[in-house]
Parts: sequence; C-alpha cells; structure tokens
Amino acid sequence: MEAVEKSQVNKSQYNAVLVLADGRVFTGTGAGSTGEAVGEVCFNTSMSGYQEILTDPSYTDQLVCFTFPHIGNVGTNAQDEEHASPIVNARAKGVILRAQITEPSNWRSEQSLSSWLIDRSVIAITGIDTRALTNHIRENGMQHAVIAHDLSGEFDFDALRQKAANWPGLEGADLASKISTEQPHKWQESAWQWPGEFDSMQAQTPHIVIIDYGVKRNIARMLVEQKMAVTIVPASYSAEQIIALKPDGIVLSNGPGDPAATAMNASAVIRDLLAENLPMFGICLGHQLLALALGGKTIKMAQGHHGANHPVQEVSSGKVEIVSMNHGFAVDAASLGEGIQQTHVSLFDGSNCGLEVIGKPAFSVQHHPEASPGPQDSFYMFERFAQTVRNS
Repeated sequence: MEAVEKSQVNKSQYNAVLVLADGRVFTGTGAGSTGEAVGEVCFNTSMSGYQEILTDPSYTDQLVCFTFPHIGNVGTNAQDEEHASPIVNARAKGVILRAQITEPSNWRSEQSLSSWLIDRSVIAITGIDTRALTNHIRENGMQHAVIAHDLSGEFDFDALRQKAANWPGLEGADLASKISTEQPHKWQESAWQWPGEFDSMQAQTPHIVIIDYGVKRNIARMLVEQKMAVTIVPASYSAEQIIALKPDGIVLSNGPGDPAATAMNASAVIRDLLAENLPMFGICLGHQLLALALGGKTIKMAQGHHGANHPVQEVSSGKVEIVSMNHGFAVDAASLGEGIQQTHVSLFDGSNCGLEVIGKPAFSVQHHPEASPGPQDSFYMFERFAQTVRNS
C-alpha cells in the first residue's frame, strides 16, 4: 500500500503498520511475529542474501527495508545464519517488504522465511511502497520507527509515533558489548564448498584472535580457509587477556551501534595490541574502532551504506571492487592524522573505506570482504592478512 495519512486508513485493508517518528504512516499486511518492534529504518539494495542480512549482528536494533521486492524465494537454512555468538537479539529487529513473502523453491531450503521469522519473534510488514520509504530515507535520513503487527487491525497511531520519537537511537549506543560472546571459544569451520558442506580444519598456527564486537560466521570461516587457528573472544577482554592467548594476529570484527561509544573501552585495548606490533585487520566496525584508537573520528551518516552493489576503489592500484556494505557510521577521512594512509574510497560518495598504519602491520576496510557480491572481489584481503601474519 501507499504511505497514507492516518485519517485515510481503512482498517479492513491492513493488520500491520510502519509508523515513523516524523509522523508518516505506511500500512500493510503483517508477517512473522505479532507485536511491536522499534528501531532505526534502513534500506538494503541487495537482491539476495536476505537471511545473512537479517542475522548479521551489525543490524541489531534496525528495521531492514529490502528494495528488492521478492524476498523468501530460497527459504532459510541453518548454514546461512551469520551470527557467530548465541545471543538471541544479535540481529535485525524487523523486516519491511514490498510483496508478500515468497514460498521457498530451493534445494538448500530447510524452512520458509515466514516460519523462520515466527520462530525468532521477528516482526515483518509486507505490501508497502518500499520505493516511497526508500526515497523518504534518502531525503530525510534514516528514521526511528515502529513496526506494529496486530491481527485486529487496531492501532494507536499517536502512541506509536511517540514511541518511535522517544527511542534513543544508535548514536551513543554501545551495542557491541551487549551482543558479544560471553566466553572465548575456538572456531574451526571453513568456507562453504560445493555441494553444500563446511569443512572443519584444525590448524595449530598461526593463531588468530577475533575480538567479537558482533562477528559474522563467514569472517571466521574465511580466516580458517587461510589455514589459521581461530579463537573468538569477548569484546570485554583486556589486552593482557588477549596477549596471554599468544596470538599471531588480531581481527577487529564487525558489529552494531555507535563506534565512538564502543571505543570508550575498545580504544585502549587496540592501542596496547598495536604497541605489541601484532598484525591487525579491522572489518566494518573494526575499521572504525581502529581509526578511533589512532585518534581519528567517526560521523553518523544520513542514509548509510547497506547493500551488495557498492563500488570501492583501492587507492594504490586503482582497482574497483564491487563490495557488500552495512554501516550507518563512517570514518572521517579528514580526521586521520600522520602515519595513517587511506587505502580504499567509496565511488558512491567518496567516503573512507580503508586505512593502513604506516610502519605497523595493521590495516582495515569499511566493507565486508567475507561477503560475495563481486563475487570474490575482496577475498584477497584475507590472503593479505594471512601473508602479513606469516611474515611477521
């Protein structure tokens, strides 16, 4: 349905609503769980990978609007879950769709998306004008909003708008500490291989420690694919605890929330690890945390980057990669001081997408090299990190 004013709503036509903090209302048909979900609305332009997107911990406290209309085609399966930690809320809070959820038709499907959403208590709204919503975000920025799904079709629009307006938002929110693993654990699963299997590798060295700010399983898998032993540790771990594990390299993982808030505790740890000259690789939030630890700044983006069609240029070679992105904050390139070199730049808006520390084996990227939109344009980043580790 189109976006409507509440005075125009015909209750017989809908049982779910999306109410923005600025008062705009979209009506549609509910899917998944009933109830209410409040969060920040962002749009994602990917045409596939909806399960990976919805289970990416970086989407914690966000409502994902898919610009591609047909979602559900390939169903869901246990292998495509992305959160590596068992924290229940480490995923998107709500789903916004143009068409009703498609019934699955794929040999890997184990469960329909509809029942998957119900099992995870995720609320969805279908049948709304996602193009209008996307344009609204482009013009006004990512909105605080509430998805409400009630089979009765009875909604208090003023109360829902107020709930969205009162939500504190992501700025200042240290979500990484809330969804990080509670205990350190080994990771041995490698990348997916035809005809649908994940191998288990048990390398002893080199040993990589991932600091879990919301790490995706495919990041850990890609490290194992480089024949490295992997340990995932909580975001609360001190530098001393990490060094005691005798790592040969450190990965700063992706994750949700405001990087400046997470950096209040993470920066000192990262600086201490840099002082040990340990090879370090940051991804997404990890990239932002590395920049902050080095004295840089981050900024909140108006609409963010969420999708699998983003062109990023490697500065040194001029090579353009098609990458997957998911971030609502960005490193302010102008804040990077001496000794820090920008390595990658977005060709959409010129924003910073990578850096390296001159004189130290440390580098990072804003995009997700473990994802496969190119399909493997950025896999070389893991090879580069593995080589850096082995040469150190």
